[in-house]
Amino acid sequence: MQAVITSGSSQYLVTPGQELLVNKLNHQDKTVVFQEVLLFTDEGKTLVGTPFLAGYSVSAEILDLVKGEKIRVFKYKAKSRYRKHVGFRAQLSKIKILSIDTPETVKSKPEVKLTSETAPAPAPKASAVKKSVKKPAAAKKQK
Repeated sequence: MQAVITSGSSQYLVTPGQELLVNKLNHQDKTVVFQEVLLFTDEGKTLVGTPFLAGYSVSAEILDLVKGEKIRVFKYKAKSRYRKHVGFRAQLSKIKILSIDTPETVKSKPEVKLTSETAPAPAPKASAVKKSVKKPAAAKKQK
């Protein structure tokens, strides 16, 4: 079972259990769900999305945040004493693919219903903002 997903502006061919490095993911949770699945293949059956496959998703676990290899850029102009050195290290997330979910597997999973004990508390209402009332322009004096 394989799938092609997008993360940022990159595309990755993934299989369950695979570990890979992607651009940094800003998530508070340890698990991430990629909804943008471009291609799915399993046992000779291949589905191609236009552009994405509806109902397909890939779940992954964030293992670590790491830095990539250092890229060094050096600018130089002859006879003008101009030299500039810049370094760059990409911020990356190391992820492990947990599963590739299809519409059939999503239907077979039991739904978790929220009860009053597990339901999140309602957010407090924002205070009413007073609107300023524009006063009519003062009457011009006639001479």
